[in-house]
Amino acid sequence: MNREVLRSDYIPEYLPHREEQIRKLTEVLSPLLKGERPSNVFIYGLTGTGKTAVVKYVLKRIDEYARRVGNNKFLPVYINCRHESTTYRVLSTLVESLGGKVPFTGLSTAEVFRRLKTRINMTGRIVVIVLDEVDAMVKRVGDEILYRLTRVNEELDKGKVSVIGITNDVRFREGLDPRVRSSLSEEEILFPPYDALQLSDILKDRASKAFKSGVIAEGVIDYCASIAAKEHGDARRALDLLRVAGEVAERSGDGVVRIEHVKVAREELENDMVSAVVRTLPQHSKMVLLSIALAGGRFSSTGDLYIKYREITRSLGLEPVTQRRVSDIVSELEMAGLVIAKVVNRGRYGKTKEVELAVDRNIIVKSLKDDVKVITK
Repeated sequence: MNREVLRSDYIPEYLPHREEQIRKLTEVLSPLLKGERPSNVFIYGLTGTGKTAVVKYVLKRIDEYARRVGNNKFLPVYINCRHESTTYRVLSTLVESLGGKVPFTGLSTAEVFRRLKTRINMTGRIVVIVLDEVDAMVKRVGDEILYRLTRVNEELDKGKVSVIGITNDVRFREGLDPRVRSSLSEEEILFPPYDALQLSDILKDRASKAFKSGVIAEGVIDYCASIAAKEHGDARRALDLLRVAGEVAERSGDGVVRIEHVKVAREELENDMVSAVVRTLPQHSKMVLLSIALAGGRFSSTGDLYIKYREITRSLGLEPVTQRRVSDIVSELEMAGLVIAKVVNRGRYGKTKEVELAVDRNIIVKSLKDDVKVITK
């Protein structure tokens, strides 16, 4: 099995059912072939709808064509803003991508931005800055950096900048400063979710490259596609299911990938997703979740939960938050799908809230093992 072909960051030679988006983005970026700066582009759509793949695909094709005709006057720079989520890190990564150097800390953002302008001018080329998951950065530090990047051409002498913003949050644009919204969204491209038939086509194309003929049992492709279609048409989810199902089949010594392998893969992926969510929770949310897990996964009241939470936090040398705040945390965990909280009327004893885990307690404990030095049972 060729796992790389089934990973979400693999860029195939053909992207099924994204012909319209490829055509539109190519038209927007076509001025690059004339040495002219294209409009800024804002690309949005749900997770797994092919946004990043299409942007990388189009930029790669334009770059290849420009090199063939000897007219390569642009330089693409890709940044994942979920990984580089501060203004300093984004700017320093841009500088370093253009051959400059920036210390990990110690400079003002104004100085790093000055160095960025210097590097752009030194290239004398059009720098196409791709800000993937740009919403993650803006939620953390605001949209000032977007304003500066989309207006930087006014401060440049030789080089130019074009910005491509990519977001999974379809409502992200509404929260931007009007000045940023107008400059970033000179062109907009929407990526709709894939339906089950389209996902099936994508999987068949990738499976033909990833597996030998006859390895995929009948119905497996459609089963993976139907699961992903129900989850907002996420091609990334469909590809992960097929890849992990192949790994499950390999581990079991089975030469054919069957539907039962997909079912195991689905459970493994859901466990991985839960672990990823848990690891990103604030500290006291983790402690509340851990308290429930160590108590067997259920509490008959938030009062009992608070006693256990306070015991654990103090054993770890942490200052506990108030009981009211723990009640709020429980509501937040419920919104995240990690717990189920139910108000129960106990007659003359009044109302109370029962809390129980909505996921496997062992996953919670395993996910939080690195966050605690002592687990008090």
